Amino acid sequence: MAKPVYALVGADSYLQLQELAAILRSLPAQRSDFDGESAELAEVLDELRSFAMFGGGEKLVVVRNADKFVSTYREQLEEYVAAPSSSGVLVLRMNSLPGNQKIHKLIARNGAVIACEPPKDLVGWAVKHASGAQKVTMTPDAARLLVELIGDDLGRLDTEIAKLAITAEGGKITVADVEQNVVFTREREVWDLTNALALGHTEEALRRWRQLLETDRSIEYAVFGILVTWLQDVAFVIRAGPSAAKRLVWKYKEHLPKFISAAQAMGPRGLARTLDLLTEIEKQSKSGVGDAAENVERFILALAPVITR
Repeated sequence: MAKPVYALVGADSYLQLQELAAILRSLPAQRSDFDGESAELAEVLDELRSFAMFGGGEKLVVVRNADKFVSTYREQLEEYVAAPSSSGVLVLRMNSLPGNQKIHKLIARNGAVIACEPPKDLVGWAVKHASGAQKVTMTPDAARLLVELIGDDLGRLDTEIAKLAITAEGGKITVADVEQNVVFTREREVWDLTNALALGHTEEALRRWRQLLETDRSIEYAVFGILVTWLQDVAFVIRAGPSAAKRLVWKYKEHLPKFISAAQAMGPRGLARTLDLLTEIEKQSKSGVGDAAENVERFILALAPVITR
């Protein structure tokens, strides 16, 4: 039986939508959607209470981007959640809802607060998801490579696993399958970009970045995760030495010698400064300071003098 109010809390929209689908399965109902950035409280409450006036079944009222909505109407929502309507179910899709807030405690008592954050063990999640959702076996190495390429976007991971399952021979997804079928060319192009950066070839790096944007605008959202993974590999080579880099040959293949040269050119000090700069640029992008694509371009322009000092 559905509860009268839910808070789906977390940045992962895929998990939020999965939880929302589960609520819908337990409650065949007429659905209304509102954008929390612009929704008026009166409109939302009218929808929740309209069954009592017009009949015809329960209402499911979903408020997406609900953080601002809850902040603006906190006291009124606390009153509603303390005694929710019996004719409707309210679902608040939020990025965060601290546990010490009164409204969190009220929703937890009278409804449910559901965490929607990516699991810490993404590789394990991918293996389990492939088996459960697609009925195929995914090797841990294949899952690890997929996670490195995609990051913690569960929606994209789900999509790529579904595509891989279609072409998997014998019901098994291997590293070779991921290399051949998952937008691997794009990630290789990003690695070429970062290698150009480490070697101080700023103009080449800018050219590669602009080419990537022309072919796939979504790269501006994935690039930070790819850059972090690349810098982790750089840190490994700097720490363990070039001879240890052979463990990365599965990823860089014929590009490995160039990657090793780039890591050595960057060195420990250049790596530290690069990480600081990337952290600052990513923070600005997430907080809405500047366009993400332009912020990456600023990172490229700022990096050359940083790593050569």
